[in-house]
Amino acid sequence: MNTWIEVPNNTDFSIYNLPFGIFSKKGISKRVGVAIGNKVIDLLACNKLNIFADLDIHNSFFENTFLNDFINLGKKKTNKVREILQKELIDENSKLKMHNDLIFSMFEVEMHMPVNVGDYTDFYSSMEHASNIGSMFRDPDNPLLPNWKHIPVGYHGRASSIIVSGVDINRPKGQIKPVDSENPIFSSSKRIDFELEMGYIIGKNSKLGSSISTKDAEDYIFGKVLFNDWSARDIQKWEYVPLGPFLGKSFASSISPWVVTIEALKPFKVQGPVQHPEVLDYLKFDGFKNYDINLSVSILPGGSEIETVICKSNFKYMYWNMSQQIAHHTVNGCNLNTGDMMASGTISGKSKDSYGSMLELSWGGKKDIILDGGYSRTFVEDFDTILMRGYCSKNDIRVGFGEVKTKLLPSI
Repeated sequence: MNTWIEVPNNTDFSIYNLPFGIFSKKGISKRVGVAIGNKVIDLLACNKLNIFADLDIHNSFFENTFLNDFINLGKKKTNKVREILQKELIDENSKLKMHNDLIFSMFEVEMHMPVNVGDYTDFYSSMEHASNIGSMFRDPDNPLLPNWKHIPVGYHGRASSIIVSGVDINRPKGQIKPVDSENPIFSSSKRIDFELEMGYIIGKNSKLGSSISTKDAEDYIFGKVLFNDWSARDIQKWEYVPLGPFLGKSFASSISPWVVTIEALKPFKVQGPVQHPEVLDYLKFDGFKNYDINLSVSILPGGSEIETVICKSNFKYMYWNMSQQIAHHTVNGCNLNTGDMMASGTISGKSKDSYGSMLELSWGGKKDIILDGGYSRTFVEDFDTILMRGYCSKNDIRVGFGEVKTKLLPSI
């Protein structure tokens, strides 16, 4: 598809993508927008021009602080909005081209949290990551816990501290137990880490007491974002037995502002890893359920203008796919709601440069991560900025996520 709008080469936001987000600018309230190249299309203005007249969508669904109401329209309508925009962007005589005053530069808008997250679940679905952690802290010969290859392990996280890209965070404080002490102390965390993850947003409600099959699970996924699950490793190490992550995780998680629809990602489906032993019936699935999404993490040290890529991974490595995660999440009757956020867990590959956390890259702080400009790191330092990026590419079609960018500030 060729479009009349100027689109930079290798843009994440091609006409094949058209992700949704919430933006505002001077004189314009929060509303739903779509990204194309380095531009943002105002969907409220489009609706007022009757570009979506056949869909009979009220303006309030577009002039909104979150995407939840728009998502609740259902995929029949939200997918049609994308299709109509694609046609408008191809047609040289389209109404959209005649009213290009409703298309803004990305550099003049402010992006906001795309959804109101009611509940958040974080999974632990990369075998490489789980094996690295198990080797580091338990038994290198038997790194995975007995249940890991039988269930998509997850935990209920804190939704209130999920923030959008560009929002700075402060170094958290809590209890840590020094190696040379019998008792814990109260301190700022000394081991702040990122976790390279991808999040997905639930697109419709399910009923309490019902379960969702792997066959139907993708119908419940509206779209995906990049997800940085910030971690305080020393706080986490002291608290996680017996009930798992709490303060070491709940202080912040950062997401990218543009939600790439699951439909835009369909051309990039691939086969996932072989699962052995055989999973229980409710976790079995047909077809390709993994996605070939190239991912990277960079560090920009405070005071430097040079960022260094320290990790290159791929979402296709995930042992447990999203359909299995949803099937397991709901098999006990737990209901899902529109806007719920699910995160993949850290995405690590097999090579050392594909490990999705500094805990792995520095192997527990024992190995320096060398950065350009004469810097080195074992964990994230104050005023460092972490940048995560992701994109798919196939047959000259590129669909990307932009970036999630967050600076770590000192404790307050």
